[in-house]
Amino acid sequence: MNPATLPAPAQRRAPTAHFVVCGHDGLAYRLAEQLTDRYDTDVVVLMTAEQRRQARGDFAEIDRVRVVVVERLDERSLAQADLAGAAGVALTVQDDVANIHLALQARESAPGLRIVVRMFNTSLAHSIEPLLGNCKVLSDSEIAAPALVASALREVAVNPVRVGQRTLIVARRADVPARSIVCAIANTTTHPHPHVLPADEIHADLVLADMQPADVEATLRIAEAVKARRLVLARTFLGALVSRKSRIAATVVVAVIAVAALALGISLRMSPGDALYNAIGTAIGGIQLDDDYTTWQRVLQLTIGSAGLALIPLLTALVVEGMVRARLAVAQVRLTQPHSNHIVVAGLGGVGTRVLRLLHDRGITVVAIAHDEQARGVPLARELNIPLVFGDPGRESTLRLAGVENARALMAITNSDASNLETALHGRNLQGRLHVVLRLFDGDLARRVRRTFNLPSSRSVSYLAAPAFAEALMDREVIGTISVERRVLLVASVVVAARSELDGARVTDADAEGLVRVIALNEFGEPRPLWRPAVNKRLRANDRLTIVGTRDGLSQLIKQAGPPAP
Repeated sequence: MNPATLPAPAQRRAPTAHFVVCGHDGLAYRLAEQLTDRYDTDVVVLMTAEQRRQARGDFAEIDRVRVVVVERLDERSLAQADLAGAAGVALTVQDDVANIHLALQARESAPGLRIVVRMFNTSLAHSIEPLLGNCKVLSDSEIAAPALVASALREVAVNPVRVGQRTLIVARRADVPARSIVCAIANTTTHPHPHVLPADEIHADLVLADMQPADVEATLRIAEAVKARRLVLARTFLGALVSRKSRIAATVVVAVIAVAALALGISLRMSPGDALYNAIGTAIGGIQLDDDYTTWQRVLQLTIGSAGLALIPLLTALVVEGMVRARLAVAQVRLTQPHSNHIVVAGLGGVGTRVLRLLHDRGITVVAIAHDEQARGVPLARELNIPLVFGDPGRESTLRLAGVENARALMAITNSDASNLETALHGRNLQGRLHVVLRLFDGDLARRVRRTFNLPSSRSVSYLAAPAFAEALMDREVIGTISVERRVLLVASVVVAARSELDGARVTDADAEGLVRVIALNEFGEPRPLWRPAVNKRLRANDRLTIVGTRDGLSQLIKQAGPPAP
């Protein structure tokens, strides 16, 4: 059915309030999909004609979604979406200023409306929320970037979640002490998908743990890494100035002189200093005939002299080559480009910019690839002195300039599935065992790529971020998100209402295998949470539960904890 022919909101089958989503990209698509499917509500999607042509998915295929195409997103278009009768609006366009402007217009049109705004500038976001009121500002790139970085570094831990006075991380059970484990997260040994929040916690290899402060040994490792990085940069500088063939030629000539000088010094019983002086004088000044030399000593002397004749023009060639290659290297940013053990980030949009910052803060050596100077992450890369390569990351020549053949990992994270897949395949051609982190919007494509091309580390930014946006629209207190492969778990807080199903129930009644796990309990009137409460402990009205759960599990728990229906 054509979205433009769908009935108006007042004529639709669902009498409940709807949600308005302004946007057209992957995040808007995933958000509309989840609001209709998981929360059983109607959605009106607002977009311009140009945005509709660039839309990431076919919104018409989502049931209970009505698409309204307008000339521009403003107060008039919001009125067309029946904003006054909506339960909330999500502004997901990738333009901070435009979203703020539209949020102000929405607040004037509907003073009590729930507003969720997508913004890249998180420092500005903290100022916007209190001014608008009943508003939540989120950054999809900030939510997804830690999971991408963890995949690139082959780590489990993603963005830490702050709960009370504790900082929780996801880690492998073998990497953390038993006393730090808060709860089991998943068993990733099950195929084809991990079993999240299993009842058998002992066999779960991923756990949620209390993060401890870094010790002195870790600090020393960081200092050693900095020293090693300086040595790598020095080797990189020399490698950019002199070609490999020239280095080999110079090494052979110097080695011949050194070996001949050593042999001659031993035969003449010279000290090392005298032997070195004699060799340099012979190589530079020419052969001094000596009738007392034996035939073997004369051969060694002639060898040093002949090598010296080759050394002078070779040194001249090295100087000229170094000057020419230095000018080219400055243009191509190769003087600071590492030769090995670095991570190549292809794509400097919002997500790529966050990834650059996180990798730099971790002390990881990075080379960035951008299509052009206008990419969002270019100023940050220059500020952090991160080498930049401009060009199409889907071309082998561009990847060679970034040193992919010797890289530690390649992150293909542009907003185009086709470009990312092409980049990943070319990267694998240059290095057969290259670790690739692939950003893919299409879940079916990701599964087939994993199976056929052996590219297991695929992530969808919209899939990782959409749950947080959906929960914010529902005005639920989501503390953080946890990604397990392509699945997302939520860390949330739920208050037990008086006369609800959980009022007087036990903690175990709130738990559900594969759906919800209670990790902390704030009893009413108690300032500090009780971590890992006993399963038989009774719950009372106004108690606050901190849980880890799926989106379905959180919805189920909210119904249990909510007040009884009239």
